[in-house]
Amino acid sequence: MRMYSDLAPWWPLLSAPKDYAEEAESFLSMMELGSGERPTLLELGSGGGNLASHLQARVNATLTDVSPDMLAVSRMLNPELEHVEGDMRTLRLDRTFDIVLIHDAIMYCTTRDDLRAALTTAATHCRAGGLVIVAPDVVRETWQPETSAGGEDDPAGRALRYLEWSWDPDPSDTVTEVAYAIVTRESNGEMRVVLDRHLEGVFPEADWLATFRDVGLTPRVVRDAWNRHVFVARN
Repeated sequence: MRMYSDLAPWWPLLSAPKDYAEEAESFLSMMELGSGERPTLLELGSGGGNLASHLQARVNATLTDVSPDMLAVSRMLNPELEHVEGDMRTLRLDRTFDIVLIHDAIMYCTTRDDLRAALTTAATHCRAGGLVIVAPDVVRETWQPETSAGGEDDPAGRALRYLEWSWDPDPSDTVTEVAYAIVTRESNGEMRVVLDRHLEGVFPEADWLATFRDVGLTPRVVRDAWNRHVFVARN
Protein backbone atom coordinates (compact mmCIF):
# COMPACT_ATOMS: atom_id res chain seq x y z
CA MET A 1 0.00 0.00 0.00
CA ARG A 2 1.85 3.03 -1.29
CA MET A 3 -0.20 5.38 0.87
CA TYR A 4 1.73 4.08 3.89
CA SER A 5 5.14 3.75 2.25
CA ASP A 6 6.52 6.05 -0.45
CA LEU A 7 3.48 8.37 -0.22
CA ALA A 8 3.62 8.58 3.59
CA PRO A 9 5.26 12.06 3.59
CA TRP A 10 2.10 13.30 1.88
CA TRP A 11 -0.16 11.90 4.60
CA PRO A 12 -0.96 15.24 6.32
CA LEU A 13 -2.36 16.49 3.00
CA LEU A 14 -4.43 13.35 2.45
CA SER A 15 -5.69 13.15 6.04
CA ALA A 16 -5.20 16.40 7.93
CA PRO A 17 -4.59 16.30 11.71
CA LYS A 18 -7.08 19.12 12.29
CA ASP A 19 -9.90 16.90 11.04
CA TYR A 20 -9.51 14.50 13.99
CA ALA A 21 -10.38 16.85 16.86
CA GLU A 22 -14.07 15.99 17.09
CA GLU A 23 -13.41 12.28 16.77
CA ALA A 24 -10.81 12.44 19.52
CA GLU A 25 -13.33 14.05 21.85
CA SER A 26 -15.74 11.22 21.08
CA PHE A 27 -13.16 8.61 22.08
CA LEU A 28 -12.22 10.55 25.22
CA SER A 29 -15.86 10.48 26.29
CA MET A 30 -15.73 6.66 26.16
CA MET A 31 -12.56 6.35 28.24
CA GLU A 32 -14.10 7.05 31.65
CA LEU A 33 -11.33 9.50 32.52
CA GLY A 34 -11.18 10.75 36.09
CA SER A 35 -9.60 13.86 37.54
CA GLY A 36 -6.44 12.13 38.77
CA GLU A 37 -3.35 11.06 36.90
CA ARG A 38 -3.52 10.69 33.16
CA PRO A 39 -4.11 7.04 32.18
CA THR A 40 -1.69 5.15 29.95
CA LEU A 41 -2.90 4.44 26.44
CA LEU A 42 -1.59 2.11 23.74
CA GLU A 43 -2.77 2.86 20.21
CA LEU A 44 -2.37 -0.04 17.80
CA GLY A 45 -2.18 0.99 14.15
CA SER A 46 -1.62 4.66 15.00
CA GLY A 47 -0.58 5.62 11.45
CA GLY A 48 0.47 9.25 11.06
CA GLY A 49 -0.53 10.08 14.65
CA ASN A 50 -3.40 12.41 13.77
CA LEU A 51 -5.76 11.06 16.43
CA ALA A 52 -3.05 10.90 19.08
CA SER A 53 -2.20 14.55 18.52
CA HIS A 54 -5.60 15.41 20.03
CA LEU A 55 -5.59 12.73 22.75
CA GLN A 56 -2.17 13.33 24.27
CA ALA A 57 -3.25 16.20 26.51
CA ARG A 58 -5.46 13.74 28.44
CA VAL A 59 -3.53 10.45 28.25
CA ASN A 60 0.06 9.18 28.29
CA ALA A 61 0.14 7.57 24.86
CA THR A 62 2.38 4.97 23.24
CA LEU A 63 1.90 4.71 19.47
CA THR A 64 2.54 1.61 17.39
CA ASP A 65 2.28 0.92 13.68
CA VAL A 66 3.56 -1.64 11.20
CA SER A 67 4.78 1.07 8.80
CA PRO A 68 8.08 2.78 9.66
CA ASP A 69 7.26 5.50 7.13
CA MET A 70 4.02 6.37 8.90
CA LEU A 71 5.77 6.33 12.28
CA ALA A 72 8.23 8.87 10.87
CA VAL A 73 5.29 11.13 9.97
CA SER A 74 3.83 10.67 13.46
CA ARG A 75 7.13 11.51 15.15
CA MET A 76 7.13 14.84 13.34
CA LEU A 77 3.63 15.57 14.66
CA ASN A 78 4.04 14.00 18.12
CA PRO A 79 7.77 14.18 18.97
CA GLU A 80 7.16 13.80 22.69
CA LEU A 81 5.34 10.46 22.39
CA GLU A 82 6.83 6.96 22.42
CA HIS A 83 6.67 5.23 19.02
CA VAL A 84 7.13 1.50 18.45
CA GLU A 85 7.18 -0.34 15.12
CA GLY A 86 5.07 -3.51 15.17
CA ASP A 87 2.14 -5.41 13.67
CA MET A 88 -1.02 -5.27 15.78
CA ARG A 89 -1.53 -8.99 15.22
CA THR A 90 1.80 -10.03 16.75
CA LEU A 91 3.16 -7.11 18.82
CA ARG A 92 4.16 -7.91 22.39
CA LEU A 93 5.58 -5.14 24.60
CA ASP A 94 5.57 -7.12 27.88
CA ARG A 95 3.66 -4.37 29.70
CA THR A 96 0.07 -3.33 30.14
CA PHE A 97 -1.89 -0.09 29.73
CA ASP A 98 -5.05 1.39 31.18
CA ILE A 99 -6.57 1.77 27.70
CA VAL A 100 -5.87 0.08 24.37
CA LEU A 101 -7.26 1.81 21.29
CA ILE A 102 -7.53 0.59 17.71
CA HIS A 103 -9.01 3.09 15.28
CA ASP A 104 -9.67 2.44 11.58
CA ALA A 105 -6.45 0.43 11.10
CA ILE A 106 -8.49 -2.55 12.29
CA MET A 107 -10.05 -2.51 8.81
CA TYR A 108 -6.88 -4.13 7.45
CA CYS A 109 -7.71 -7.32 9.34
CA THR A 110 -9.35 -9.16 6.45
CA THR A 111 -9.87 -12.59 8.02
CA ARG A 112 -11.38 -13.77 11.28
CA ASP A 113 -7.95 -15.10 12.27
CA ASP A 114 -6.49 -11.60 11.72
CA LEU A 115 -9.25 -10.08 13.81
CA ARG A 116 -8.76 -12.56 16.63
CA ALA A 117 -4.99 -11.94 16.59
CA ALA A 118 -5.42 -8.15 16.80
CA LEU A 119 -7.93 -8.39 19.63
CA THR A 120 -5.65 -10.84 21.45
CA THR A 121 -2.88 -8.25 21.24
CA ALA A 122 -5.24 -5.63 22.64
CA ALA A 123 -6.34 -7.88 25.50
CA THR A 124 -2.74 -8.90 26.29
CA HIS A 125 -1.70 -5.25 26.67
CA CYS A 126 -4.74 -4.12 28.69
CA ARG A 127 -4.45 -4.20 32.46
CA ALA A 128 -7.06 -6.05 34.52
CA GLY A 129 -10.09 -3.77 34.71
CA GLY A 130 -8.86 -1.62 31.83
CA LEU A 131 -10.61 -0.70 28.58
CA VAL A 132 -10.17 -1.77 24.99
CA ILE A 133 -11.79 0.51 22.40
CA VAL A 134 -11.99 -0.60 18.77
CA ALA A 135 -13.59 1.59 16.11
CA PRO A 136 -13.95 -0.02 12.67
CA ASP A 137 -15.27 2.24 9.94
CA VAL A 138 -18.10 -0.22 9.31
CA VAL A 139 -19.50 -3.61 10.25
CA ARG A 140 -21.18 -5.88 7.73
CA GLU A 141 -24.59 -4.46 8.62
CA THR A 142 -23.53 -0.87 7.87
CA TRP A 143 -21.15 -1.38 4.92
CA GLN A 144 -22.12 0.34 1.68
CA PRO A 145 -20.18 1.09 -1.50
CA GLU A 146 -18.91 4.64 -1.41
CA THR A 147 -17.12 7.26 -3.46
CA SER A 148 -15.53 10.32 -1.87
CA ALA A 149 -12.86 12.90 -2.57
CA GLY A 150 -10.60 15.22 -0.62
CA GLY A 151 -7.13 16.61 -0.10
CA GLU A 152 -5.25 19.63 1.20
CA ASP A 153 -2.66 22.27 0.27
CA ASP A 154 0.27 23.13 2.52
CA PRO A 155 1.97 26.51 3.11
CA ALA A 156 5.09 25.36 1.25
CA GLY A 157 3.12 25.08 -1.98
CA ARG A 158 2.62 21.32 -2.14
CA ALA A 159 -0.90 19.96 -2.74
CA LEU A 160 -2.70 16.61 -2.92
CA ARG A 161 -6.14 15.53 -4.10
CA TYR A 162 -7.62 12.04 -4.04
CA LEU A 163 -10.63 10.04 -5.16
CA GLU A 164 -11.63 7.10 -2.94
CA TRP A 165 -13.85 4.32 -4.32
CA SER A 166 -14.96 1.24 -2.36
CA TRP A 167 -16.83 -1.88 -3.48
CA ASP A 168 -17.42 -5.49 -2.43
CA PRO A 169 -16.50 -8.07 -5.09
CA ASP A 170 -17.98 -10.97 -3.07
CA PRO A 171 -20.52 -10.19 -0.31
CA SER A 172 -20.25 -13.80 0.91
CA ASP A 173 -16.69 -13.31 2.22
CA THR A 174 -15.07 -10.86 4.65
CA VAL A 175 -13.00 -8.82 2.16
CA THR A 176 -13.89 -5.53 0.47
CA GLU A 177 -11.76 -3.38 -1.82
CA VAL A 178 -10.89 0.30 -1.77
CA ALA A 179 -9.08 2.11 -4.57
CA TYR A 180 -7.47 5.53 -4.28
CA ALA A 181 -6.54 7.71 -7.25
CA ILE A 182 -4.06 10.19 -5.78
CA VAL A 183 -2.67 13.27 -7.50
CA THR A 184 0.29 15.06 -5.88
CA ARG A 185 1.70 18.44 -6.89
CA GLU A 186 5.13 19.58 -5.76
CA SER A 187 5.85 23.22 -4.96
CA ASN A 188 7.61 23.51 -8.34
CA GLY A 189 4.45 22.38 -10.14
CA GLU A 190 5.60 18.83 -10.86
CA MET A 191 2.63 16.43 -10.68
CA ARG A 192 2.26 12.69 -10.19
CA VAL A 193 -0.73 10.33 -10.32
CA VAL A 194 -0.75 7.17 -8.19
CA LEU A 195 -3.33 4.36 -8.06
CA ASP A 196 -3.35 2.59 -4.70
CA ARG A 197 -5.55 -0.47 -4.05
CA HIS A 198 -6.35 -1.69 -0.54
CA LEU A 199 -8.11 -4.78 0.85
CA GLU A 200 -10.23 -4.25 3.97
CA GLY A 201 -12.14 -6.61 6.26
CA VAL A 202 -15.81 -6.42 7.12
CA PHE A 203 -17.48 -8.62 9.74
CA PRO A 204 -21.00 -8.89 11.21
CA GLU A 205 -21.46 -7.29 14.61
CA ALA A 206 -22.15 -10.73 16.13
CA ASP A 207 -18.72 -11.95 14.96
CA TRP A 208 -17.07 -8.93 16.53
CA LEU A 209 -18.78 -9.50 19.87
CA ALA A 210 -18.01 -13.22 19.86
CA THR A 211 -14.34 -12.60 19.11
CA PHE A 212 -14.03 -10.06 21.91
CA ARG A 213 -15.47 -12.62 24.33
CA ASP A 214 -13.22 -15.38 22.98
CA VAL A 215 -10.10 -13.36 23.88
CA GLY A 216 -11.38 -12.64 27.38
CA LEU A 217 -12.93 -9.18 26.95
CA THR A 218 -16.45 -8.09 27.87
CA PRO A 219 -17.73 -5.82 25.07
CA ARG A 220 -20.57 -3.41 24.51
CA VAL A 221 -21.46 -1.44 21.39
CA VAL A 222 -21.55 2.35 21.41
CA ARG A 223 -23.02 4.24 18.46
CA ASP A 224 -20.98 7.40 17.93
CA ALA A 225 -21.91 10.66 16.20
CA TRP A 226 -21.06 9.12 12.82
CA ASN A 227 -23.29 6.08 13.48
CA ARG A 228 -20.30 3.77 13.70
CA HIS A 229 -20.41 0.66 15.87
CA VAL A 230 -17.60 1.33 18.36
CA PHE A 231 -16.72 -1.62 20.59
CA VAL A 232 -15.87 -0.68 24.18
CA ALA A 233 -14.69 -3.69 26.15
CA ARG A 234 -13.65 -4.27 29.74
CA ASN A 235 -10.73 -6.59 30.44
